[in-house]
Amino acid sequence: MMSATAGKALPVVLVVEDEPLLRMLAVEVVEEAGFIAIEARDADEAVMLLESRTDISLLFTDINMPGGMDGLKLAHAVRNRWPPIKILVVSGQQQLQSIDLPSNSCFVGKPYQASALVEELRSMVGST
Repeated sequence: MMSATAGKALPVVLVVEDEPLLRMLAVEVVEEAGFIAIEARDADEAVMLLESRTDISLLFTDINMPGGMDGLKLAHAVRNRWPPIKILVVSGQQQLQSIDLPSNSCFVGKPYQASALVEELRSMVGST
């Protein structure tokens, strides 16, 4: 596990997933990519975290979630309010085209391979 105190701070990734086991897996993938993961169970919790923190580099969200806002609506809201944040949308239920997504984001279908996702995260966040 890499330490945030060694050199520059590691990028922070906000993982939004309502299924606890899938959220744990996603957090593991984010940490394997060398980033810091913070978790939210739904879009409302994610927005609260985004409003209270200034260090989030990337949003990693599932589409299908309970509540008034699904992951796709959350992605668009994040693009409007926090333009610099990169966005990774995942779903096992839907296939999205880039036209459905906000700018500066990408889609990965479930089930995803952890290694492919690690690579995607690293290329999106880069060495910021």
